[in-house]
Order: sequence, then structure tokens, then C-alpha cells
Amino acid sequence: MFDVISRVRFVVIDASQGDAPFEGAPTGQMQHHFKEEDLINDINFGRAHRRRGLRRAAAAAALAITATAALAGPVAAAPASPNSYTAADCAGRSVPASKISIQMFSYWGWTREVGTETVLAELSDIGYQNVEPFGGTYEGRTAAEFADLLGRYSLKAPTSHGSTNEAQFGETLAYAKVIGQKYTGSGGSASPGIGTYENTLATAQALNRLGEMSKKAGTGKIFVHNHQGEFTNQFADPETGEMKSAWEILVENTDPRYVTFQLDVLWAADAGVDVVKLIEEHGDRIELLHVKDGFLNGDARAIPTDVGEGDIDWAPVLDAAQGTVKYYVVERDGAPATREFAEDSFNFLTCYSY
Repeated sequence: MFDVISRVRFVVIDASQGDAPFEGAPTGQMQHHFKEEDLINDINFGRAHRRRGLRRAAAAAALAITATAALAGPVAAAPASPNSYTAADCAGRSVPASKISIQMFSYWGWTREVGTETVLAELSDIGYQNVEPFGGTYEGRTAAEFADLLGRYSLKAPTSHGSTNEAQFGETLAYAKVIGQKYTGSGGSASPGIGTYENTLATAQALNRLGEMSKKAGTGKIFVHNHQGEFTNQFADPETGEMKSAWEILVENTDPRYVTFQLDVLWAADAGVDVVKLIEEHGDRIELLHVKDGFLNGDARAIPTDVGEGDIDWAPVLDAAQGTVKYYVVERDGAPATREFAEDSFNFLTCYSY
């Protein structure tokens, strides 16, 4: 069982309560994202700290390059993306651009200002090869129209945050297949949610059914995306009396052939979880990582920032994830309406050396 800090500030939000449609989403496309206006209002928190982590990473890389050059000549080749850092900045094996994605909810505010296509163009220019859409990203486009838009900017959508409504899941899968998804899922899990032990077990069974449907449709496993509640909601096992988190119950009661997990690093850390230990113990079940950084804020909710600039110690997390995680999806709730977050986060990952 995981060590979790008990915090009464967390509110239980069941998937059944979070199924609110976003305007412009295709029929049946729903979301489980939290309404995080409080985070959006705090997007300027810690601005004095901006680029701290990136400068630190760049300085370390520069030192490593200098030493390597003195001892062994030319450094290793730069990451493949033409817009990521060059060999003058980075050395060693990095997270490849082909495995880096971005959750479009990060730029929901910016998207409402300039439209999805403008944001996709900026992401492509930075070097992104993948995006993770959510309902608001589609702007009413058909699956074929959205697939065409992605192709225009050499982007793929291997994952999305969509609907887990079982009655409409066939429609969700049909859309996902056309745009080329390799996984299906949402910003949470499925109904009836994780409010009780019994509901959590029922949710696990629903995930097994949905995951099997997705695999048969050719859109891969279904994933569970966590917030804090998956870890802070704990229930006594009726047979043993052992206290287990909702996340742990879902892991134990879902079929790994059909169900995987998208671990949101910041929300897990904010719930008091030892993220590295979690990945080491359950790495075979965690195929997707939400690479989210932020300032841990005591008993208040953590405040997201650019990857590499917050309180998450990324080296052991990324080392533990190597070899099992298929996609590293960066996210910052309420990111400012500029490319800075996407660019800083992309450069941090493509410059990271294992």
C-alpha cells in the first residue's frame, strides 16, 4: 500500500459527475477534466522562478559537454527534431520527440482566442510530433476533418481525453480510429467513479469492458488518468481490512490486456505519493505519463508551471519510466497564451540525458 498524506481538502469527484460535454465536441465526446479556474487564475504564480529548471539543466549539460569534449572529442548527436536543442546544448540519450506529446487542455484559453489550427501550427514549429486532444480541441470537426488538420502539420494523436460513456463508446471509438489513436481514455476513468469501495470495483469492471471494446476496434487499451483523489480516496478491503487507495484497487481489478494507466506526476506527488516508487512497482501498468510540473504548496493544491521549472525532481522519475512508458504527455493547466510553456517543456525533455 502506498504512503499517502491524508488531506481533507480534496473533494471526491466521480466520473459520473464529471461527464460534462465541451461545446464543439463531436456527439458523445465528453470530459472528466476538473474545472480548474483557480489554477488558471494562478498561472503567474512563481514567475520569478521561470526558466530556473531549464537554466539549471542547460548549465549541467554545458558542463557535461565541456568535459566530454576534452576527454573524448565530439559529443553525441542531438535529438532528431530540428527545433529541439542542438548538440551544442545537449549530450546523451534523450526522450525522443516521437514519444513526446502535449495535452491540448493546457492551451484551452489560447485555443479559444486563436483557434485550434493556430495552436497546432505553433506546436509543430516547436518540434512536437504528437498531441493529446480533448473535446474542445475539435471545434466541431468530423474525424476525417480533424485527421486532415493533424496531417497538415505532421502531427499525430495517439491518445485523447474523451468519453467513457459506455452507451456512446462505439461512437467514441469510431472517431478515435479515424484520427489514428493508439489508446483511448479520458481525464479520469469511468462511471460510477471512485467515491466508494463498491463504486471503485464497478468502475474497474466498466474499464475492462471498455478496454476490450477498444482493443477489438483497433484503438488500443483504455487508460485511467489520475488526479489526487485516486490516491487520497482510501478504502478498507472487506476481506483483509487493509487500507488501499482507489488507484491501487483499480490496478488490482483491471485486466492488463485492456487497461493501462496514464500517471499524472504532479497530481500524484501532490497527493503525497512517492512517484518513483510507484513507477518502479507498477511500471508494467503505466504506459503513459502526464509530465506535469509545479510548485507543491503545502495543504493547498499544487500550482502548475513549465516542465523542469517546478518542484518535481525529474531525473529519477524519467529514469524509472524509461523502457515502459510509451508516451510522455506534457501538460500545464491554465498555461499562458504563448508558446513558452510548450517550448520550454519540449526542450527540457529532448535535452534530458538518461
